[in-house]
Amino acid sequence: MKTGLSRPPSHVPPASRISPARLSRRVSVAQSVFVFTALIFLTGCTLLRRDPTPGRTRLESPLVTVPVKTIANVLFVEMTFDKRGTWRFLLDTGSSVTLVSPEFARFYATDQPSPTTPQVRVRAASGQDTLLSAVTVRRLEVGGARFDRVPALIYDFEELSAHFGEKIDGVLGFPVFRQTILTLDYPNSRILLAPAGGASALQPGSRVAFDTATKTPLIPIEIDGQTLVALIDSGSDSGLHLNPVGLETRINQRPIPGGVIATLAGERPQEIGRLDGLLRIGDYRLPKPVTDLTDELSSIGGGILRHFVVTFDQDRGDVTFFRESSAPIPSPSPRTSGLSFTKTEAYWRVAAVVPGSPADAEGIQVGDLLVRIDGEPVSDWPLQRLEARVATAELLDFTFLDGLIETTRTLPVFDLVP
Repeated sequence: MKTGLSRPPSHVPPASRISPARLSRRVSVAQSVFVFTALIFLTGCTLLRRDPTPGRTRLESPLVTVPVKTIANVLFVEMTFDKRGTWRFLLDTGSSVTLVSPEFARFYATDQPSPTTPQVRVRAASGQDTLLSAVTVRRLEVGGARFDRVPALIYDFEELSAHFGEKIDGVLGFPVFRQTILTLDYPNSRILLAPAGGASALQPGSRVAFDTATKTPLIPIEIDGQTLVALIDSGSDSGLHLNPVGLETRINQRPIPGGVIATLAGERPQEIGRLDGLLRIGDYRLPKPVTDLTDELSSIGGGILRHFVVTFDQDRGDVTFFRESSAPIPSPSPRTSGLSFTKTEAYWRVAAVVPGSPADAEGIQVGDLLVRIDGEPVSDWPLQRLEARVATAELLDFTFLDGLIETTRTLPVFDLVP
């Protein structure tokens, strides 16, 4: 049994974690959703010499309320600047950088990338690197809030957009909100923005301090009375990602292979299990939580955050969790057909098969092409519809394409972790 992490690994102290920005897509066995989940670091680029916060933040009122759309426990905001239309951004407190699409950068960046433009070296937890171009965005407008001169990296969101079934234009990283008090109101599908230096929490609740030196929302949590550090990661759809190194905890359900997490620098398999102990976040309790075991930094994603109103005060360095009920928070098992997919508009490709599942017994293999679900083209299955179907279905019909031959397999939907 794996055991481990009560704090970030000793060879990478918290202050050097420039970016817990996860440029990754998770291909989930439960709902096949993309998320940003793998730690990425920035090295050797001019971006690090600039202030990572916006040049100026302006709020049109003392409290700005912005509606959000929630897909797979991930929050999205929409922006409209001019006649070019609406832009959709994912809100990611786990990211220390803001990301924009090439199209968005073309219209709104002050410095267009060229062959001579310095690039940011982005390093994933695996140690592999990729390069992204750095730009400065003239402005971002989120409801009644305006952020000027925002440092950003250019990233192609084509796969992310195909997966969600909606065009994605960027990711708002945590530093964007440094001059505000940011509240993520999951139950009411909105975010609230207030000037920094005002009332620390817009809601009552349980206040937890985070690292003010790095301005990163790393907070202490408890598992079976043991304290460890976890990242508050609104860019992840899952609940608890746990690095168990050095942590003594009981396992109620042994970890089993789940889907895969695909980062900029490669993929890693998931191990999904259920702890036998109690997870505490502030004053709130989550008994026997389902967890994805990881060798990266532990984190709390949207699967847990969705139960709360979460307020971040970067000036004071604290996070306030509020929930109407003080009752223990349940941790239901993810439901799955045993398959994970990467998506395009025309077809989905099998990315992982749960060993020992009915899908495995049917001989479905990584790389197989899926063209229909329940007789309808995969293009008719946006993420929200698929989520709803997986949550209630007992059986799903999957039609695969092999050359010119189509084969339909009926697979049961089951609880991945009892």
